[in-house]
Amino acid sequence: MRLFRVWAPTAHSVQLHLNDDIHPLTRNGGGWWWVRATANQGDRYGYSIDDNPQVLPDPRSPRQPDGVHARSAVHDVDPTQWSDHNWTGRPLPGSVLYELHIGTFTQEGTFDAAIDRLDHLVDLGITTVEIMPVNAFDGTHNWGYDGVGWYAVTENYGGPDGLQRFVNACHLRGLAVCLDVVYNHLGPSGNYLPRFGPYLADDRNTWGQRLNLDGPGSDAVRKHIIDNALRWFADFHIDALRIDAIHALVDHRATHVLAELSRETETLATHLNRPLTLIAESDLNDTRVVTPRAAGGLGLTAQWNDDLHHAVHTAISGERQGYYSDFGSLACLARTLTHGFFHAATYSSFRGRTHGAPIRRDLVPASALIGYTCTHDQVGNRATGDRPSAYLSPGQLASKAALVLLSAQTPMLFMGEEWGATSPFQFFTSHTDPAIGDATREGRRAEFADHGWTADEVPDPQDPATFLRSKLDWTELAADPHARLLACYRGLLTLRRSRPEFTDPWLTNVWCDYDETQRWFVLRRGHVAVVVNLSEDEVVVPIRGRVLLAWSPATETVAGTLFSPHSFAVLDEH
Repeated sequence: MRLFRVWAPTAHSVQLHLNDDIHPLTRNGGGWWWVRATANQGDRYGYSIDDNPQVLPDPRSPRQPDGVHARSAVHDVDPTQWSDHNWTGRPLPGSVLYELHIGTFTQEGTFDAAIDRLDHLVDLGITTVEIMPVNAFDGTHNWGYDGVGWYAVTENYGGPDGLQRFVNACHLRGLAVCLDVVYNHLGPSGNYLPRFGPYLADDRNTWGQRLNLDGPGSDAVRKHIIDNALRWFADFHIDALRIDAIHALVDHRATHVLAELSRETETLATHLNRPLTLIAESDLNDTRVVTPRAAGGLGLTAQWNDDLHHAVHTAISGERQGYYSDFGSLACLARTLTHGFFHAATYSSFRGRTHGAPIRRDLVPASALIGYTCTHDQVGNRATGDRPSAYLSPGQLASKAALVLLSAQTPMLFMGEEWGATSPFQFFTSHTDPAIGDATREGRRAEFADHGWTADEVPDPQDPATFLRSKLDWTELAADPHARLLACYRGLLTLRRSRPEFTDPWLTNVWCDYDETQRWFVLRRGHVAVVVNLSEDEVVVPIRGRVLLAWSPATETVAGTLFSPHSFAVLDEH
């Protein structure tokens, strides 16, 4: 017998439709209903409420093999299929992350196909694979942020069994797995949660109605989120969660839902005897996110740091549009590398107000900040999804990598950047509702119309070709300049592993020198200096030492103090 439970606090009656049978549920307090019934793996089931004959999928459906509008399927993760019994986990400090989208990481776009590329990540020096959301969504492909079946794994990638095989394969190779999860909104098609109870609040955020985290009935909604997070850790052996856009989680209760989640995660980690990590995406520049709960913070392990991306990108690319407007100087780059945030109780012209708060460099380690040269957002949210490799030279790409991978912050790569992939990563969707598809297309075009882009220049998210163009081309690795850039990335990550200066997490031990006019920059980590020439001309940098690693357009070494344009060198100053 299996227990079927569902939260429907305002319902007068709830029925379980299991295969061809109907079972009435019993109210059991707190708005919960339950019934026991005999069910086998794969059996289809759903619920109807009151006099409405429509059978709805389970809000906690473990599998949606027939799509998000169909009945759920009984599914248990098979414990006998786990082969990672010796896996003891991996703490975040000292890690190198690699963000990827399962659907475009390979031509096949499945978990099993991604497994065949894991050895490349190991050879590169990656320690943690971060996969974009894989929960059930309507359609055949999208970025994953329109999920509606939070407890299910999309069948498009291989379903829950495919995810289990992927995690097994990662752990076998010593790779931790981080899963991107979205708790700030649900997708526009297939969201039946409001039919069951007050899951959503009346107001909206950027992406739609927000979750009811602090209103009447919010206890069960918060439990829906926390239980979902714990399911990935316990049932699928996931090591870390990247929580999307936490600034959109509006919660006015005394204890924020993320503080509750961090407490429950610590409890589960103790039981499982392996570290479990929570990483926030936040644009608040608020150190309370990674401050321990005992000190009044949320207690999360780390957060993405867009300021480092903006500082590095603008210094090398010269772009200044939109939210890049305050960035670009070498002073800004130095400030971000030595203090974590650039906007730290400083005026943001893009926001039109003071933004952020300073990091206590003696208390908050830089390993709690995730740094990167690009992400799915920083590439895909450009009008055409063009990667930096489309408009920067190999030397500029290598210089960006050196500044980020040898910084004090925990580095993260976005799939394909290590060889300067030429395929774009564009915004793609496959909404089955024509009205939603049309609105998505027009909204995307309108977003960039004010910036001078015509409708024909912005790829149609609903066009399957937009998705197909975004798939990585793995044949590029064998030829230059891709092979040489890949060797550079491998060398940088080898240096990071081999020299303790580069894994030192304390920003108080980071120094920078620079010349705004000549456009050279020096990042110092202990006795090691990372020297970058950002200008179009040769420059003389007043520094000498033993060359550990170098990149220049013409040669693999940098002689003396003369640096060619768009080059870098790592020097041991002993």
